Amino acid sequence: MSSISGAKQSSRYKRLQRFFRGFNFDFNQIATFVFKLFSLKDGKWYLTIDRTDWQLGKTVINILMLAIIYEGVAIPIYWSLFRKKGNSNTKERIELLEKFINNFGKDKISGLLGDREFIGGKWFEYLKKHKIPFFIRIKTNAITTNAQGKEVDIRLLFLGLKPGEYRILEGERKLWGNELYLAGIRLTKNGELLIVTTNESPENALSIYLLRWKIETLFASLKTRGFRLEETHIINLVRLKKILALLTITFCWAYKTGEWRIKNHEEIKIKKHGRKEKSIFRHGLDWIRKEVWDSNISIEHILWKLLQPIFIPPISEFVAESMLDDCVFKQSIEQK
Repeated sequence: MSSISGAKQSSRYKRLQRFFRGFNFDFNQIATFVFKLFSLKDGKWYLTIDRTDWQLGKTVINILMLAIIYEGVAIPIYWSLFRKKGNSNTKERIELLEKFINNFGKDKISGLLGDREFIGGKWFEYLKKHKIPFFIRIKTNAITTNAQGKEVDIRLLFLGLKPGEYRILEGERKLWGNELYLAGIRLTKNGELLIVTTNESPENALSIYLLRWKIETLFASLKTRGFRLEETHIINLVRLKKILALLTITFCWAYKTGEWRIKNHEEIKIKKHGRKEKSIFRHGLDWIRKEVWDSNISIEHILWKLLQPIFIPPISEFVAESMLDDCVFKQSIEQK
């Protein structure tokens, strides 16, 4: 593909600016699209809530995200943006979770997973009241109760654990005014104590909580190891929320393309240490990039080829061209 001139680059950049300034998204429709793309409507799923941030000069960008755990990845479903440092509060978390509940229902939630910042009496009270199962990590300096009901430092209940050993406490313990179950494990990698609280049976609490790490992979895909979201100079939160919508669609597209490549025997290489060379997301994204940049054919043909992995049965080239024409037509109306 021939290089793009500076004038064309500038023109395309201005078109993107106009798009993010004037185009509005229905974020419920995007969430519904994700559900349909991954065939999630017939099951129950673990959700994970987490936060990431970065700073541009004196401006802080803080993203609170809710994602669905799907096989080896967390898929973004809803997000809120704030211009502040620090943790989210109970109101912000409830508002984000209720977007999912209002669109898909509580019956789609197997459980909510969260790290140590997603704690608090009112937050746990809300989850218990609405019968939403949760598996959330607790700081080791928290205060709880022992078997006799006396207040103690929570780490004292897990003394003596060796790396790799775990302990599930019998009965509910009081935590920020709520009766909850506790389980803990001494991690083998660094010897750190990991304690999880839940309002469900605690037998599988630790293994369920560990699914939360998938959202760290998601953030890496959106930022440093994928789309480099943190390198954008856009600080307008409304526009950034729109960018996240597009990146969500692209992330899902790349992941489904990676799955498609594996089904077509384009396996991910295994390194000497036994780990895969790249993620399924990266496997798909690399193929999309290659097809776009190495191709000399028209945009209609590129679109037709790149959309094949996410449509079953495959769409025809005519349908792809019609989709593109429809997008161009809508864009021309908006510009007028």
